[in-house]
Amino acid sequence: MSRPDLDDLDHQLISILAQDARVSNRKIASDLGVNEGTVRGRIKRLQQERLIAFTALTGMKLEKATNIAFIAIQADVGHVRQIARNIADIPLVKAVMITLGPFNIMATCLYDDLDDLHKLASGKVLEVEGVRHVETSLVVRTVKFSNRVVRITDAESGG
Repeated sequence: MSRPDLDDLDHQLISILAQDARVSNRKIASDLGVNEGTVRGRIKRLQQERLIAFTALTGMKLEKATNIAFIAIQADVGHVRQIARNIADIPLVKAVMITLGPFNIMATCLYDDLDDLHKLASGKVLEVEGVRHVETSLVVRTVKFSNRVVRITDAESGG
């Protein structure tokens, strides 16, 4: 995957949008000393190249469960992608990644109490066909979290 060819204006535009995606093209154009059509065209190109996307981020208060845990999963190597998709279908699971190392799948989940987490990890996840072993880690304090960089994919692509 090659790095995108972005100039200084692209970087400035992305920086402004990262601070406030609702800012008008007119305001951005004024701040950057370019015309509004340039801003509109650049935003369109960045979206088409899947370098930026606009979405509403929700706070944890909107979730029913607000505690975070990571479930490291050892799964049958030949079926990792399908097993990961099956785990992704479990409602409390919010993210699933295929990884290298002693565990080949990592799931991030939200839970209310330890009993819910136990049912999720030792019940639902461990019961998925092809899952051999799970280890759960509880988040006790978040030191740093950035939602500024995310993978932009189509739901169907599984990327």
